[in-house]
Amino acid sequence: MGIKVCKFGGSSLADAAHFQRVRDILLSDPERRFVVASAPGKRDKADEKVTDLLYQCYRAVERKQPAEEIFARIAGRYMDIACALGVQQGMEKVLEDTFAEIVRQKSPDFAASRGEYLNAFLLARYLGWDFIDAKDFVKFDRQGIFASEWTNEILAGALRAHERAVLPGFYGSLPNGEIHTFSRGGSDISGAIVARAAQAELYENWTDVSGFLMADPRVVENPQPIDVLTYRELRELSYMGATVLHEDAIFPVHRAGIPTAIKNTNAPEDPGTMIVAEPTEACFRRPITGIAGHKDFTLISIEKAMMNSELGFGRRVLQALEDFGVSFEHLPTGIDTMCVVIPDRELTATRAQIVSRIRETCQPDSIEISGGLALIATVGHGMVKTRGTAARLFTALSEANVNVRMIDQGSSELNIIVGVDVADFETAVRAIYRAFVK
Repeated sequence: MGIKVCKFGGSSLADAAHFQRVRDILLSDPERRFVVASAPGKRDKADEKVTDLLYQCYRAVERKQPAEEIFARIAGRYMDIACALGVQQGMEKVLEDTFAEIVRQKSPDFAASRGEYLNAFLLARYLGWDFIDAKDFVKFDRQGIFASEWTNEILAGALRAHERAVLPGFYGSLPNGEIHTFSRGGSDISGAIVARAAQAELYENWTDVSGFLMADPRVVENPQPIDVLTYRELRELSYMGATVLHEDAIFPVHRAGIPTAIKNTNAPEDPGTMIVAEPTEACFRRPITGIAGHKDFTLISIEKAMMNSELGFGRRVLQALEDFGVSFEHLPTGIDTMCVVIPDRELTATRAQIVSRIRETCQPDSIEISGGLALIATVGHGMVKTRGTAARLFTALSEANVNVRMIDQGSSELNIIVGVDVADFETAVRAIYRAFVK
């Protein structure tokens, strides 16, 4: 029998009704043995996340302002859940002690981490499972960088000592024992860390959507779901804007070759999306897996005759960006041209200086700068085995009267990236989708 590790997001643990739903999911499969819990999310659009309230509480403490009223709202959320589930005994004392520690430690990471700590503590009580505090087994080095191998070694030993357990996500500790949080996708990272340490057969990431869709539903009406995709496809799609799950957040299970299932807590019977290490037959049956994109890029086009034979030309262009702390997105090139695609936000204060530096160090024949660019990635392993994929894509854009300003395709043929005017972004995404999905 294999082990399944489950991570439940804030929307999945927002109130007592969701706790009951989570319990039903966990108890329906005896292989679900370890759970990572997020802090309570919003119960409705007007609600506030508990983590946001905890940051407010910390700021009040830091400024030596009264914080009791803010924490009372936080405590009320947890007491409502505890009372509805019948596990309220001693909870008031736990909450009082938590507030006292927030005031004493005056640490933003400690304050923010209490959302996950308290939710995991409550869930463990409700399930009757063991509680494992992440601070004891999820480790960062002195610089605050996650210590993956150290963590994996000590956490694996801890998990072997428990048949079933709940762990809080989002945080761990520095070598001196101080609480430290992950900067992005915290609880997702924690879930993947636990799955790797448990040598899980499957990592289930439970949220409020039924997996990935082939396109943004705000752009394409009722896009088809993606049943299976690879970690490489996930990386391409998430990098270009797909937001269900960022690839960086599940690197530990990717590295260990553990598949990840994206599931919907509110509709557990939905198949969801399975993320796998290597492409399956299903990945090649379809021409594309998904479409994603970003707006607001600037294209710097540099032209110089015989550029290809000039040693160090590309290095000097990129050095100009590095000197001003600017990173680039793509580098489409030709024999005598080199284009650099940069997010607009990166160029706000340094555009003139970068252009001047390129002119000075590279002496190009011309430099052309054009903004208002949107990038769209069409991704899929099936593209490599499907003839005419590029032709279908560009025909669709032409028929939709979309002008293509840039084309970039990697040698792996996993994706085709096109640059279009920001005004044409939605039209282009819909045209590509219609070309491949009947």
